[in-house]
Amino acid sequence: MPRTTCPGAAAPPETGPAHFAQRLVDWQRTFGRHDLPWQVRDPYRVWLSEIMLQQTQVSVVMGYFARFTARFPTVQALAEAPQDAVLAAWSGLGYYRRARYLHQCAQQVVQRYGGRFPSSAAELVTLPGIGPSTAAAIAAFCFDERAAILDGNVQRVLCRSHGIADPLPSATTTRRLWALARALLPEADAIAAYTQGLMDLGATVCKPRQPACEQCPFAADCQARRGGDPQRLPVRAAAARARPVHHTVMLWLHQPGRDDCWLEQRGHDGVWPGLWSLPLFDTQELALAYAARHGSVLGLKALAPFRHGFTHFELVVQPLQVALLPQPHAAENAAAAGQWVARSEAAQRGLPAPVRKLLSRGLALQDPPQQALLE
Repeated sequence: MPRTTCPGAAAPPETGPAHFAQRLVDWQRTFGRHDLPWQVRDPYRVWLSEIMLQQTQVSVVMGYFARFTARFPTVQALAEAPQDAVLAAWSGLGYYRRARYLHQCAQQVVQRYGGRFPSSAAELVTLPGIGPSTAAAIAAFCFDERAAILDGNVQRVLCRSHGIADPLPSATTTRRLWALARALLPEADAIAAYTQGLMDLGATVCKPRQPACEQCPFAADCQARRGGDPQRLPVRAAAARARPVHHTVMLWLHQPGRDDCWLEQRGHDGVWPGLWSLPLFDTQELALAYAARHGSVLGLKALAPFRHGFTHFELVVQPLQVALLPQPHAAENAAAAGQWVARSEAAQRGLPAPVRKLLSRGLALQDPPQQALLE
């Protein structure tokens, strides 16, 4: 496929390697971000922030980062923690595979490297959950390695500044961008400021919509701006068909006179693997049959349904609240599958965000008289 650029021509010398890096470094030192809590030379904190910032905005990550590092101040502490504790601290950030990889990575850093992160991108990328761009960021910020990053923000900056109009995420365009990212690298003594500058420029100026071009160090010669429509780049491949929609019934069992719920830990397959959740069922009939196996159903109430988006599908959730009088033998038979948990304690577990939100609303069904409950 021939290479495509914006109308107007090849990039002028000002965006070539000799000028691009220095202008970006100068801009970052004056206008970039300098007060983020992970802007340190500690690879543990840099790594943690890079994983958290995948698919998540800085404003959201700030609070999670502070709480997570307070609970797990070192990679050793994270490695020694139970996975449930890690998932609980991550709860609400979504994309929970990141948290499981985070835990596995911490354990490998301790086992393979004695608790010290390797100093090269080539070694870092062999650890669970660390891709080439994350590895390069850690190596650049903490060890001054001349390593190129290429996250979504950087792709956008390079496509616009250099007028690259080939569609993403094609392998051909990605290879071209990686080659450009490596060609633009400055010398090692400026690599940290340069890497931070790329991140800052993409996050605060060269935004997906309504870019603040007048604040950009490349405003005068940005190929996308010279083409008249900077938002046109990067070009995205044609969108896939709409995500399929699945339906589920989420069963909230609770006991009369108690503010509790029945939680089960999800298996390794399906949605929310490894997290604690209210049980899920294909139909209300299956949910009620499950409830009946745990004890006497005293009453039920269907709560307002809601949608939750996953990468490849939409989940429509119908919450069903059921008041239940547990039977001793039922509790014994079900003990292996789940636990009765007070809502105040449930909040300390690794819960999917929609389950956490649902439980925070409180009980809608308040111990109604037994004879008036079943519908």
